Amino acid sequence: MACRTAFIIAIAATLLASPYAFAQGAEPTGVWQTQAGDARVKISKCGGGLCGVIVGLKEPVDPATGKPQVDDKNPNPALKTRPMIGLPLFSGMQPSAPNKWSGQIYNADDGGTYASSVSVTGADTLKIEGCVGALCGGETWTRVGR
Repeated sequence: MACRTAFIIAIAATLLASPYAFAQGAEPTGVWQTQAGDARVKISKCGGGLCGVIVGLKEPVDPATGKPQVDDKNPNPALKTRPMIGLPLFSGMQPSAPNKWSGQIYNADDGGTYASSVSVTGADTLKIEGCVGALCGGETWTRVGR
């Protein structure tokens, strides 16, 4: 009987230490670094969902102009001069499954807005996915600090 109890405790400890278990208790809020390491995004709760805003850039100054980076890929001429730091990438992403939120994300690299999801995949990892029609892509962001 003692052997069986020890076995059950060992199984439970293994399950609790798995990445899945970490994802269950992990919070998406905080500061995250993009996979390429070129930006940091602060994710916070807003309106029952999630919002994400750029809070830092690897290269905050545009080498061509010597001025802070701006949203120059935006198709809307009125938005092309807004600063990259402080730029909202998504707002109001709503829960769509356990540890997953869905909505739209703005891609400052090409000025497009895409159907997207944010999923907690570990205590310090976040999967960001976006789709245009049937074409989908994604990347993993890493938590910065604690």
